[in-house]
Amino acid sequence: MHMRWHSAALALTLAITMSGPAPAATASPLQQQLAAGTCSALEAAAAAVPGDGPMLLPSYPSLGQGSGQMRALQNVAFVYDNALAGIALAACGQPAQARRIADALVLAAAHDPGFKDGRLRNAYRAGAAESGKVELPGYWDPRGNFWNQDAYQVGTATGNVAWAALLLLTVYDGSHDRRYLDAAVAQLHWIQAHTLGGAAPPAYEGGFYGYDNAQRAQHWKATEHNIDVYAAATWAARYTSDTTLPQQAQLAGGFVRAMWDEGQHRFFIGTLDDGKTYSREKSGLDAQVWPLLAFSPLPAGWNQVWQWVDAQHKSGAGYGFRREPDGVWTEGSAQAATAMQASGRPVPDALWQLLAAQRSGDGMLYATPQARIVTDLAIGPDSTYADFFYYHLPHLGATAWTALAAKAWNPFTGRPLHAAERTP
Repeated sequence: MHMRWHSAALALTLAITMSGPAPAATASPLQQQLAAGTCSALEAAAAAVPGDGPMLLPSYPSLGQGSGQMRALQNVAFVYDNALAGIALAACGQPAQARRIADALVLAAAHDPGFKDGRLRNAYRAGAAESGKVELPGYWDPRGNFWNQDAYQVGTATGNVAWAALLLLTVYDGSHDRRYLDAAVAQLHWIQAHTLGGAAPPAYEGGFYGYDNAQRAQHWKATEHNIDVYAAATWAARYTSDTTLPQQAQLAGGFVRAMWDEGQHRFFIGTLDDGKTYSREKSGLDAQVWPLLAFSPLPAGWNQVWQWVDAQHKSGAGYGFRREPDGVWTEGSAQAATAMQASGRPVPDALWQLLAAQRSGDGMLYATPQARIVTDLAIGPDSTYADFFYYHLPHLGATAWTALAAKAWNPFTGRPLHAAERTP
């Protein structure tokens, strides 16, 4: 899974004019108002970064600077969150701002301080790129008198690379600038060259974790990562004669299909560290609902996953990350709302209302209304317990996913979720 570190009610009389592609014609007033509010928040965040050059947005904008428990998250721009934000900005009718984020990722891949293979890291320093460089995150620790970096942030997770490719493809669709297509294909080639795990079931492994002089390959295989690779390779293959892309999509898609459990009507989250033993006990909401967005037509039976989602992931009017959740995961609740539209299911007003209620003072949505929720996942191989949490902080990823849901936009295909395209 992606290790993404991670209430005021939205006034229903938002006097904000919506821009960009409108949500589906059947969108309720609440859905339209939520689209306006989240698009406005993303647009304001992008406009706050001076100029029109490459830039990345902070994943947790309220943290600011200084010391404290959250120091490692301050001014950090996670690639996954920024890819989502760029795609959402495009859906909100702000292609120039989406392009700025894409340009930063292209720049980062071309000028990595430690590797020359074109990889992206999991995170960078937020803000405008200065002197043609996108800096890695980190901070000076005065207590230990050393430069401190986070071992996950400077690593490379396969799913994050694939999401960067999805943003690059989105920008290519809007600009027809070949540089973005080439950059997306380059990231897919990097995944192919560095993370392919041949042990049955064959799939793309987790990526790399740790500092440059001691990076470790992660041999577990995530359903979520392979959904991302499948979608990006399928999309890129529409535009090139590169025969490796359909093959890559077939392999990643085959793994996702292998993770479907017909008896329980759910997807396993992937494998254990050996790359072959199915992880059967845990469940991640994203691994359950993203296939409904990435695959078309849906394989027989997959739409029955809602039985599992509602029985195992429901939390009040929304949904939690883990099985039997301890609270609402805003981002995942928005993912569920997006997948409902793809499945032809009505999104309950209560779900839109729950998402709207997560709005913070700056317009960004809180990652969770709870102080902290658990995921049952660990950040990395040196974790001694399941230390991957979401906190009650305004979060770029939660805001972007909610914008995508409210705009009825599919980030895996770059297309709106028109009624005619939905799977019955």
